[in-house]
Order: sequence, then C-alpha cells, then structure tokens
Amino acid sequence: MLNHEIICVLSVQPQELSRSPEGKTAHQMSWHPRYRSSKFRHVYGKAASKDKCYDCMPITLNVHDNNFCAVNPNFIAVVTECAGGGAFLVIPIKQTGKLDPHYPKVCGHKGYVLDIKWNPFNDFVIASCSEDTTVKIWDIPNQLLKRNITTPKKELLAHTRRVGLIEWHPTADNILFSSGYDYKIMIWNLEVKDAILRKPVKILDAHRDVVLSMSFNRDGSLLATACRDKKIRVIDPRAGTVLQEGSYKSHRANKVLFLGNMKKLFSTGTSWWNNRQIALWNQDDLSVPLLEEDLDGSSGLLFPIYDPDTHMLYVVGKGDGNIRYYEISPEKPYLTYLMEYRSHVPQKGIGVMPKRGLDVAACEIFRFYKLIPTKNLIEPISMIVPRRSESYQADIYPLTAAAQPALTAQEWLNGINKGPLLVSLRPGSKAVNSPPQFLELEPPTKATYMNQEEEESMSVEDQQNRREAQDDISQMDVEEKLPKNEQMCLSNGFDIFECPPPKTENELLQMYYRQQEEIRRLRELLIQKDVQMKQMELELRNVLMNTDN
Repeated sequence: MLNHEIICVLSVQPQELSRSPEGKTAHQMSWHPRYRSSKFRHVYGKAASKDKCYDCMPITLNVHDNNFCAVNPNFIAVVTECAGGGAFLVIPIKQTGKLDPHYPKVCGHKGYVLDIKWNPFNDFVIASCSEDTTVKIWDIPNQLLKRNITTPKKELLAHTRRVGLIEWHPTADNILFSSGYDYKIMIWNLEVKDAILRKPVKILDAHRDVVLSMSFNRDGSLLATACRDKKIRVIDPRAGTVLQEGSYKSHRANKVLFLGNMKKLFSTGTSWWNNRQIALWNQDDLSVPLLEEDLDGSSGLLFPIYDPDTHMLYVVGKGDGNIRYYEISPEKPYLTYLMEYRSHVPQKGIGVMPKRGLDVAACEIFRFYKLIPTKNLIEPISMIVPRRSESYQADIYPLTAAAQPALTAQEWLNGINKGPLLVSLRPGSKAVNSPPQFLELEPPTKATYMNQEEEESMSVEDQQNRREAQDDISQMDVEEKLPKNEQMCLSNGFDIFECPPPKTENELLQMYYRQQEEIRRLRELLIQKDVQMKQMELELRNVLMNTDN
C-alpha cells in the first residue's frame, strides 16, 4: 500500500498541482527547483588553506555599508583601523601569511576611509574616498612599500559632506564618479594635469537623499542608482537626465546592479516585514519588478556581484558567511538558483578578483576575498567548475574585459559609446582592438617529450634520432612557406616519395617523433584559427554597433 501511494504521488502532472491564492501553480514559483541544463550547475566554493590567507590584518570596524576591500592581479587593498585619520593597506597579492604589524600604510586622509577602488586599466593606481569630504588618487609602486604613502597623485575637492561611494568608468580611461552625503554625484576627468581638482566636469543633482549604490551598464552610457528615498533611477550621466525612476511599495532597495547587456537591473533590499529580498527589473520600466523574492530574515546587507561573461550572479550576505549564486537568462524564469556556499564565519566585506587574475588551470571562474575582522583574516574563496581535464576549458571562459580602455576620457565626454575591449583568458592571448590585432602564429617550439632523467637513460643513437627528427620539422616549416606549385607532396611531415616506409626500429622511432611533433603543431594552428575566428566575429559586431550609432 505504501509503495502504491508513493507511485501515485510521483505520477502527478504539473497541471494537477494545487493553485495558490494568486493563481500560480506551485511549479511556477521562482523558488521551486527545476532541472536546467547548465555547465555551471555544479560550481562549488573552495576556501583557501590557512597559509594562502592574509593573517594579522587590522580590518576596519567601521559600520558603513561598503566592501572595504579592492583586488587586482597584483595587489589586495583593505581599509584598516588607524588612529588619527583614515588609512588602508596595499599588499602584493602573493604575500600571504602573517602581516608585519609595522607594514607601511596609505594614510593621507583625515577621516575614516569609506571606499577604495582600483583603476580597471592600471593595476598601480587606486582611488579612495573618506569622511573628510575628499577623494584621492594614489600611485602604488611596483615593489614592497618601505614607508607610509601620505602624498596622493591627485586630490578631488568639491563635495561638502563625506564621500561614501566611488566608481571608475568601465570603458573610458581616467573617468571617476563619486557620490557624497551632499546628495550629489560628481564626474571627474583625471586626464587634466592639475594635482588638485576643485571642479568636476559634471554634477548629477537628481537625488533628494543619500545614494546607496551606483552601477554602470556594459558600455558605461547609463548609470543606475539606489537611493535612501527608496527609489531606483536610471540616469544618462553625460546629459544629467533621469531616464527611469521607480519605487515599489514592497521592496526597499539598498543595492542595484546592471546585468550586462540584458537590459535588466537586479536589486537587493528589504521587504515590508524586514526580510532580506531580491528583485529583478526591466531597465525601461521600473514600475513593477519582473521578479521579487524573499530570502531570509537576517538583518545584514546583501551585496550583488554579476559576471557578464558567464551570466552568473552572486549574492553575498554581510554579517553571515553565505554566498548564493544564480544563473541569469534573458527569458523566463530569468533567475535560476544554482547553489550556496556556506560558512559559519561571518564576513564584513568582500573583494573580487578581476577575471584576468583567475587560475584557469584549476577551472576557477570567480574568486572572492572574504574579510573576517573577528580573526583579523582575509580568506580567498575560489568558485570552481569541476572538470577532470587539466587543459584550458574554453567553454567556461568566454572573452572577458581587458585591462585596456576602449575610449579616452574626452571621447566619452564628447558622447561616444563603446563596449569594453575583450580578451581571451587563454595564456598568451592579447586584447581584441579595433581593427583587431590578430595573433601571429609562432613557430613550433622544440617539444620536450621526455624529462631529463629519461633523456639521460636514452642511448646515444636514440638521442641522435630525436635531433634528426626535430631538424626535419624545421625543414618542414621552411617548405610550408613555398608557393603551392613548388611544395613537395608531404604526408605526416615527410616526403612520401623520398622516404620509404620504416624498416628498422630506429627509423620507426624517428618517424614517431616526427608525427608527434606534427600533431602538436596542427593543434596549435587549430587553436590559433579558433582565436582568430572569435576576434573577427567580435570585430564584425563592433563595426555593426558603430554603424548603428
């Protein structure tokens, strides 16, 4: 009887499920698990071992709702506790372990540092803002700091109250946005030579309360903001006009995020009942969210982080140790829950490594740096796609934003829009420029088929055969450059008319080495062709976009 009941339950069709008061079936709810084919379904979070963490870090105890951490492939910067003003540490990314308590700081602010951001196009330039109403730009030397840095490269003085947020433009060089408690967002052009700037190129005065969050779309032509007045706005930053403005009675947004080129916004906030909540919006209509969902009853803020390359969305909870991650799609159900990284140790803030700093050999698609002030520890957490192969996995590493600007500051101020330059994460790849700079085919290097011990154990005759095979490969490369009518008939890298089939073991060994080298060379050619095809497709898309503009 029990088995019969189980069979009956499992045979119920989705259409037969009971309907909720709102008229939706249970299988239509966004939280209901449903099978979806995705290469990121089994992504898992892996915390670094203790020796790969950053220990004895005096992490700030400030209660401001920011991440207090910025990361690039060369440095990690974190806001610290400091007597008599504000300061932050800049540490080489590979200098893990315990930090010297007397390690030099960047300490030019007179008030607490509230936000820090690395220049996306220069790993040795960082911006900081503070309660002292200033924004400062710092040059970081390409070496260990020997003494405190107290003199900034540039100082931006225009806000009348403390500055809580800063954001670099995603595609234009030397354009910085700052937002203060004077309710103003200021746009700065850092290409000017003056060390002290008192007049921004533009002031956005569309808010009537403190701006809590800023986010750019993919090409930086639009700015989304979340404000303490409970409204989300989409602004044209150069014109200073509000294109969309909306607030929803059951969702108070704290953080807002553009979802790449999908023309959607994602926000985190709280519901009427103070539950932590997420919402998805159409950027052209902010009257009603496309999706709204309560997560839990915790009080900490939720920080959304989006990866436009893999379309994965990470939601990091402040005050807890969890990182939820989702996959975004342009059609319903829009948001697909994948998994959750859980830890009993709460985080105060989070840093994110740019994609170009990831370990592609370990199939790492994202990396967080978790601030744990109770332990004075920064813990790296790698998001990994489980794969058995150790070779480069091109399907999980689409082209990503390069560390090169697509526009100058003046071009963007003049009204030009352009998406980010893209680069492959395959080792040795270059950024895609306009016109594209195709990768030149490198001549095949002499492959090492055996390690040193094996080579020493080979006979002198076998070593001679290897050298002869490699010399034949070099000759074959020369023959490839001949015109078609002058080329010899080659098969597997040797002339079939002049080289008879092997008769001895040594001849067979020599032919084997030759064929292996030929296979390796053809693989390299195939990979280079694939890269060229992707670059040509990207360039064609850029040309079409420029034509439309």
